[in-house]
Amino acid sequence: MRLFIQFNILLCLALSSLCLPLSVQADERVSDTKLVRVAVFDYPDKESSGPRNLKQFLTPANGFKYQVVRPAEIRSGVLKDFDVLIMPGGSGSKQSKALEPEGRKAVRQFVRNGGGYVGICAGAYLASSHYKWSLGVINARVWDRQHWARGGETVEIGLTPAGQQVLARGQNRFQVRYQNGPLLVPDNQQDLPGYEVLARFETEVARNGAPAEAMVGTHAIIRSKFGSGRVICFSPHPEAQDGPKSLVASGVYWAAQVD
Repeated sequence: MRLFIQFNILLCLALSSLCLPLSVQADERVSDTKLVRVAVFDYPDKESSGPRNLKQFLTPANGFKYQVVRPAEIRSGVLKDFDVLIMPGGSGSKQSKALEPEGRKAVRQFVRNGGGYVGICAGAYLASSHYKWSLGVINARVWDRQHWARGGETVEIGLTPAGQQVLARGQNRFQVRYQNGPLLVPDNQQDLPGYEVLARFETEVARNGAPAEAMVGTHAIIRSKFGSGRVICFSPHPEAQDGPKSLVASGVYWAAQVD
């Protein structure tokens, strides 16, 4: 999967959510065939908020070709036409149920063969190796899953040096929307490689009986490989209206192996 795209990766990642168009942009002369082809999963009949937010910046001007894909299309093999699949927020278990075994197998095969997987909140739960219904494409489990519904608010995340290199050179702290995303920690699946931490939670949400200090230090953004493909998972929602959307854009480029 080789995409010869000219990107201005460094223009304004440090400004993050303040920058639109995004800091990662395609050259004006890039043809449609060279855009990163992004499939965004959605299964309700009505467009949900995650795909709607993603559509605002996954545009040709920013180097992307965006298309919503439905469970039946995935089961029919549509992913062969894309570079990256984004599983957005919602419910990981419902996403898994909508895919059905055949669809889950198709997603795993897509990534194994070199495709990219970007999981956001529910999509990170789905990617994990924790649940029976999970895809198992990243060696991660969920910490304190008993209190998964810990609430939603803006939290601070801190990027690791690897996170700064991949997602946002020049800045290491961001305010980002959190809404019951997984608190990711390493699992011990022998058939999966370990993951790399790109960001940790620096502040927390502890409602609905969730214990204080359980969230701080757990992993907010992680990445790994699955077969020939790449997997990146975001527990919070940088694609939300307040961003920083550039984190997702950079994550998609990395997953598409544009580096």
